[in-house]
Amino acid sequence: MTNINRRGFLVGCSAAIASMAGARLNYAAFGSPEDEPNQEIIIPIFLRGACDVLSVVTPLDGEDRGHYEIARPNLKIPAASLLPLNAQFGLHPSAAPLLDLFTDSKLALVLGTGMNSDTRSHFDAMAYMEAGTPGQKTSGAGWLTRFLQSASNIPADLSLPTLAAGSIRPASLNGSFDTLTVNSVANFNISNSYWQWRTAQKDALEQLYGTNQTQLHRAGAKAFDRMTLIEEQAIGTYEPPAGVVYENNSFANQLKLIAQMIKLQLGLKVATVDVGGWDTHDGQANNGAPTQGYFADLLGRLSAGLAAFYADLAATPGDYANRVTIVVMSEFGRRVRENAERGTDHGHGSMMMVLGGRVNGGLHGAWPGLHNDQLYDAADLAVTNDYRRILSEIVIRRMGNPNLGAIFPGYQNYSPLGWCKGWICHLTIRPRTVPICHW
Repeated sequence: MTNINRRGFLVGCSAAIASMAGARLNYAAFGSPEDEPNQEIIIPIFLRGACDVLSVVTPLDGEDRGHYEIARPNLKIPAASLLPLNAQFGLHPSAAPLLDLFTDSKLALVLGTGMNSDTRSHFDAMAYMEAGTPGQKTSGAGWLTRFLQSASNIPADLSLPTLAAGSIRPASLNGSFDTLTVNSVANFNISNSYWQWRTAQKDALEQLYGTNQTQLHRAGAKAFDRMTLIEEQAIGTYEPPAGVVYENNSFANQLKLIAQMIKLQLGLKVATVDVGGWDTHDGQANNGAPTQGYFADLLGRLSAGLAAFYADLAATPGDYANRVTIVVMSEFGRRVRENAERGTDHGHGSMMMVLGGRVNGGLHGAWPGLHNDQLYDAADLAVTNDYRRILSEIVIRRMGNPNLGAIFPGYQNYSPLGWCKGWICHLTIRPRTVPICHW
């Protein structure tokens, strides 16, 4: 039997506090989705590294096809290999799992998205984008945190309002004390190597948290409660509906975790996922096989994960697929012209995907064009749609929060693109300004 000494026990307790602090929990009353006053959930997925969108949605015909083939002699995807979206554009064959969702009008592809900033720094662009204030990195809270703080239709006592599925909380949730950051529920427990200590540590932590009222102790108590709840729900035993198959990779597992948390009815409103590896300066595709290789594999995992996640929600009673809006974005796009290493360098304009049961699927947004006169700095895809326009349509028409001045300070002249089915919101004064939302 392992001997328990005072120093080791306290080290284990301290590790538990560090691993759990910052979360919030009230015990959930489990029930059907209809029991929740506001049922909508937003899931931003960030492709870190700058995704080459011209290899996701590619010109299929016409003048832009010619410009594309000249710019990418080695990386160009043959027109015959593309999955037609319309007469002008085709989808990369590795994104085939998304084609049915697009055809069924559940997937919107928004072209020409990005920021008015000309930065090509990953770190600056991500900071601007996640703060919701292009050109400013010092806005404090992230845009998702400001969305939650400004929402009048989200109860304050939800068990699990925000979840960051990963090892690091994204900057879009900076300033949030309600976010659970967890890469694997199997690891969300008291940190020690001796199972014999577990009960004693839990008892000691519960007593410690219950007798103090500092902010640290309150945060620890809420995190401890959340850990207990997750353990009681046997999270690791989740099985998706029959016929739904997730691949065995980190992205798919994170989506599966989110699906399970949604179905537990903990009041989840925001869940985030980060997918790295999109900085394809070299070796983007196999030599002589542009539809195969590194980028194709990465896009395939993304597409299969999204398709499985939507199928999971759609196959489960409770209208889950209609409650969820998934938005996929990247910090910027990549150069139109390939480089000498069978890769692409940092660019400007990008694209966004929006997936959900209440999405008006299809191609949206003004296509900027690939003629040299249409390119940004004569090198990059131009930005024709501020990325905040797409996010604003989500928070207004899906989440019922029209307070754009609080969520995206400085953003003006919003108008919907029309990809979204949802709330119609406006501000009225009676005698104070309040949001009025209706279907």
